[in-house]
Amino acid sequence: MNRLSNLTATQLGALCAAVAVTFFSFNDVLMKFLSGSYALHQVVMFRSAIGLAIVIFFIAPLTDGWAVARTKRLKVHMLRGLCVVASNMAFFLGLAAMPLADAVAIFFVSPLLITVFSVIFLGELVGVRRWSAIAVGFAGVLIMLRPGTEAFQFASLLPLVAAVFYATIHILTRKIGGTESAATMAFYIQFMFLLVCIAMGLAVGDGRFGDQTDPSLAFLLREWSWPLVSDYLFLGFIGICTGFGGYLISQAYRVGEASFVAPFEYLALPMSVVWGMIVFAEFPDALDYLGMALILGAGLFTVWREAQVKDLT
Repeated sequence: MNRLSNLTATQLGALCAAVAVTFFSFNDVLMKFLSGSYALHQVVMFRSAIGLAIVIFFIAPLTDGWAVARTKRLKVHMLRGLCVVASNMAFFLGLAAMPLADAVAIFFVSPLLITVFSVIFLGELVGVRRWSAIAVGFAGVLIMLRPGTEAFQFASLLPLVAAVFYATIHILTRKIGGTESAATMAFYIQFMFLLVCIAMGLAVGDGRFGDQTDPSLAFLLREWSWPLVSDYLFLGFIGICTGFGGYLISQAYRVGEASFVAPFEYLALPMSVVWGMIVFAEFPDALDYLGMALILGAGLFTVWREAQVKDLT
């Protein structure tokens, strides 16, 4: 505890981000593992129910108590929550049909999209260096997607869609992060997950559209079923990961400087490569590694350059 209390706010933010990314990495592996057996919205409903319970019974008592649900920015929280749901759903649907490391790498174009969105929606100025980095990053995405070749699959676009929504989340977080606690943001995210998953379960959970050959569509439209006893452990751990991970990543950007915290999210990329090899026997080829390197380098440069520009202003 003494060591933690001696950390600066930025160091604490980086630590929160690193732990959150580890939780999210476990979550990705288990979601891919369960994607062949259950409907996506069923798994996410279990996950979010446990995550919401963690927020209410573990995180809230240590932070704001029952005031965790009190906010004057309800509409923004709901919109942010919907963006989180859309980002997660798109990413997990991509995971069902493509290698873990490829999906994570394509998703990490999100910092570049955040820069683009900051220009469009926040009126921020971006110089030629960051625009060049954005171009390099998207070149990496094209290398991994390989459009026009037999290696291309439409599921590869889903992590890109997830990245668009994730970038939107960060723009919204910038608007409310100064007045809303991490616990409150985590509470409304889990609440929106539950709301959407219950609605989807009522709409398509009977499996009438479940006869699909595409892995992503099958994951989305599969009939709900009672989980195997052995799978409850996995479902429970997914809930723990999302509950604590969601809180920690919100806390990371609240207390730490974004330019110092953001690079720690990239730990997910080497983690995904290792998990893909160990758990799913997925081995990236040379072009995959090239695309990953371009995306990783462009993202890290963009984060670094934004910090440099802020120091000069």
